[in-house]
Amino acid sequence: MTGQEFELTVDDVAQGGWCVGRHGEQVVFVRHALPGERVRVRVTEMTSRFLRGDAVEILTASPDRVEAPCAFAGPGKCGGCDWQHVSPEAQRALKAKVVSDQLSRIAGIDREVVVEELPGTPDGLGWRTRVRFAVDSEGRAGLHRHRSHDIEPVDRCLIAHPGVAELGVTDVKWEGVRDVEAVASSACADRAVVVTPTGARLNNLPELGTSSAVLRRFKGGRVQQVRGRRGVRENANGREYRVSAGGFWQVHPAAAEVLTAAVMEALEPKPGETALDLYCGAGLFTGALAEAVGPEGRAMGVESGVQAVSDARYNLRDMEQVRIEQGDVAAQLREWADVHADVVVLDPPRAGTGAEVVRSLTGTRPRRVAYVSCDPATLARDLASFDRAGYRLTEFRAFDAFPMTHHVECLAVLEPVRPARRHRE
Repeated sequence: MTGQEFELTVDDVAQGGWCVGRHGEQVVFVRHALPGERVRVRVTEMTSRFLRGDAVEILTASPDRVEAPCAFAGPGKCGGCDWQHVSPEAQRALKAKVVSDQLSRIAGIDREVVVEELPGTPDGLGWRTRVRFAVDSEGRAGLHRHRSHDIEPVDRCLIAHPGVAELGVTDVKWEGVRDVEAVASSACADRAVVVTPTGARLNNLPELGTSSAVLRRFKGGRVQQVRGRRGVRENANGREYRVSAGGFWQVHPAAAEVLTAAVMEALEPKPGETALDLYCGAGLFTGALAEAVGPEGRAMGVESGVQAVSDARYNLRDMEQVRIEQGDVAAQLREWADVHADVVVLDPPRAGTGAEVVRSLTGTRPRRVAYVSCDPATLARDLASFDRAGYRLTEFRAFDAFPMTHHVECLAVLEPVRPARRHRE
């Protein structure tokens, strides 16, 4: 059935950049479509339960449809963007619908969601400060096609930050290289590339369009400094942060500042309190928490990545109230079983925290938890775990930190149904 074409009417939007309709009794997930449209679908994949396909012809268009600004967007092309064919306002409405559906279906939470626009990118372009390019057999840099290992060579990426474009990764040949991550600071002129070679040796690299640091990525994700800085400098909340070139930092230039302000407003940490920052990365939220709790309080971060821990300790080295531990969050919480946290930030990878972390965390009875997530499905799953542990959702916000894609950054605020009574000595 792969390759077969038929017409259908698109009914709704679904998680992952898909829309959904029916062909007879068969459920069909469709890319490059919009709810309400009549489209011609070409089947790309079939399972025992549903079909996947691309809208290769639009028979009746939605009023929200626009011409995709990128020449590499569309059926069979680059898989990096899901919503190039949708106006920015409609993109946010689609994402809000998906998040609301995930909360209801997985966590049993009925809540109207509004996805907030981040400043600086009204057209949804030029924002991504880290882009990982794949390299094909001819040494050309490109991006993977959707659900494929095939590479679409590109001459530019329209959602890439201008600093990434300045590197000129797509203008040169990368012989003996598997992929190249281009990194640009949103705060200064720092630029870097992280190169994964195909073999044991890193051969001569091409000259890039601007001065940059070079790092090598090994199997397992470890990076080694080859030339220049080990990372880039970023600014947030009045502090400078060193972020390793292969490490994690919010890729939208406005996201770090906006999310930190939202988290701090939600938690309201007080002087003398104990704050936990789990999956703390380079210490973004830890730094803000440490300033709020002051020298008489504690801000304790946990991160599994060795380089990120090094960055966090370096970034917050002037704050004696900060403690950063390297290791698994679940294991660290077991070790901290006697620690009574007042406020907690969770910012896990897309896999979420899981039930064990929720149980350990809620056992300490923090008065408020801020959960930052880029995956509505795993967030909803973990919110259900919080509910079983006696914590209710009190506030929910969503941010369009990834325009043109289906991804969305969410902030869920939780409080205990029965607040714990604390006796301080």
